[in-house]
Amino acid sequence: MSITKEAELIGMKKASEAVACTLKEMRDYAQPGMTTKELDNFGAKILSDFGAKSAPYLTYGFPGWTCISVNKEFCHGIPSDNKILKDGDLINIDVSAELDGFWSDNGNSFVIGEDINQHQKLIDASKQILRKAIYNIKGGVRISDIGHIMETEAKKYGYKVIKNLAGHGIGRSLHEEPSEITNYRDRFNQTRFKKNAVVAIETFISTTSTYAETLNDGWTMVGNKGGYMAQHEHTIVVTEGKPIILTEMNEIWN
Repeated sequence: MSITKEAELIGMKKASEAVACTLKEMRDYAQPGMTTKELDNFGAKILSDFGAKSAPYLTYGFPGWTCISVNKEFCHGIPSDNKILKDGDLINIDVSAELDGFWSDNGNSFVIGEDINQHQKLIDASKQILRKAIYNIKGGVRISDIGHIMETEAKKYGYKVIKNLAGHGIGRSLHEEPSEITNYRDRFNQTRFKKNAVVAIETFISTTSTYAETLNDGWTMVGNKGGYMAQHEHTIVVTEGKPIILTEMNEIWN
């Protein structure tokens, strides 16, 4: 969507507060010995307290309130009573929701407990790449140029990007135009960011894979060559200068 009046910006800020606070609280709550379903139920309660509704459930009938992916699951992991978090697990939580007709989205990869499996380097790279990408976005910038920054930075850190996952426009629904804000330079995409547009910018930084494949459950995605992936995501408003980071209170950069 494009922000055309103050009421729309206020609506987006409220929806973004709901998803950002939920993500932060879920990260702080997650611990070894907990099931991903317990963690999802905790997040569902926070969203409900805000009056917000799960976007993946509303839009796709996703079997959970949030997406929780663990270790070699890249994204869209289904919360489960059978999946127990362990010390050193790489976990990604993606929280998106609708509130009063406005939609917002954010995500965070982090380590459960001690980093015994050395995932922090990947996580830190993903965070820094997201920061650099976002602060290069303003009205008139080519979307493909931001993708180029992401892929170039990933290579500097010794990582790859997933080419069939992308950020997207958001606001009045979960996925809007521009539909493909990729992590690489798509030379066929001549689209530019527009001032006042609301977009969800996300990294997909991988150790070995370049494509994500869907498992038999119809939702969970893993790498075509295995390995691990870190994802970090903010919903922002594009301006002529520094973007407005609507989900900043999730503290994924802290």
